[in-house]
Amino acid sequence: MREWARFLLTYKFALDEVNTKLNILNEEFQFIHDYNPIEHVKTRIKAPESIAAKLKRKNLELSMASAGLHIRDIAGVRIICSFSTDIYRIHEMICRQDDVKVIEVKDYIKNPKPNGYQSLHLIVEIPIFLTSGVERVMVEIQIRTSAMDFWASLEHKIYYKFNASVPETIGRELKETAAIIASLDERMLKLNEEAKSCRV
Repeated sequence: MREWARFLLTYKFALDEVNTKLNILNEEFQFIHDYNPIEHVKTRIKAPESIAAKLKRKNLELSMASAGLHIRDIAGVRIICSFSTDIYRIHEMICRQDDVKVIEVKDYIKNPKPNGYQSLHLIVEIPIFLTSGVERVMVEIQIRTSAMDFWASLEHKIYYKFNASVPETIGRELKETAAIIASLDERMLKLNEEAKSCRV
């Protein structure tokens, strides 16, 4: 258990590093542009039971080495922003960090999932500085608007109630609702742009 605790501690440190970076970027952006693109940030670390279950599903060895190599979302960060343009702005700011290595990008905004889910997913490697030296730890970052987060949260609860076997009618309505959410994001962005032009 102590070994697993030490293993998960490295992911906690990686989340601390990401949080620090995001706070600095957000504060600097606020100072320069009088606007903060990040509404709030949520973090989580997978429980050992969830890690073991995922390894079993993938028919992989139940070990820390296997988890570190094959499970990329042990540490997760969810960044919530106001407008869809903020998503790509934050993405660019993260990619410009010299010590952050972007491993993978999945754009579920330009290419939503079949159920309508939208978000931008990044897998990044973050260096953490320990007494034994530097370790690079993978972190999953999800960036979405408040509206996208609202939909995803409720969709997850609905899927949980049906044990992932959602009736076709409900699945269809969820997808239609996702389209409404996307339309709402576009309208709010347009209103924001109009409001900015009126201030000038």
